[in-house]
Amino acid sequence: MSRPSRELERRVIALAAGRCEYCRLPEKVSALPFHVDHIITEKHRGATVLENLAWACFSCNMHKGPNIAGIDPITGEVVRLFRPRQDVWDEHFKWKGAWLHGQTDVGRTTVMVLEMNDPDVVLLRELLLTEGVL
Repeated sequence: MSRPSRELERRVIALAAGRCEYCRLPEKVSALPFHVDHIITEKHRGATVLENLAWACFSCNMHKGPNIAGIDPITGEVVRLFRPRQDVWDEHFKWKGAWLHGQTDVGRTTVMVLEMNDPDVVLLRELLLTEGVL
């Protein structure tokens, strides 16, 4: 995998504003490191350029892996995943307490593939909500 330059990595981090660009977890509360993620993986000919890189928490990055699509849990259709550089987060996702819900086929599929409502993740969000961090 091509590693982005330090300058390119800094630009990705700045665009993320301190949060995972998929699940919106604040980096400052994470015990695990965040990573620069290729939105479209190099395996699928994604380039190491700003438009194709996102700042991702460990959980989102590991679950996403090389995936660029998944199966929409409602329609059963193959649907691409959320792309932080071209999609608007609020159009695809909505919070219901500590649970993240997909509002579109892209949102639903991304929530499922990235396992954004894993019980441990939801528990962490509940604690962060209680502490006023989220």
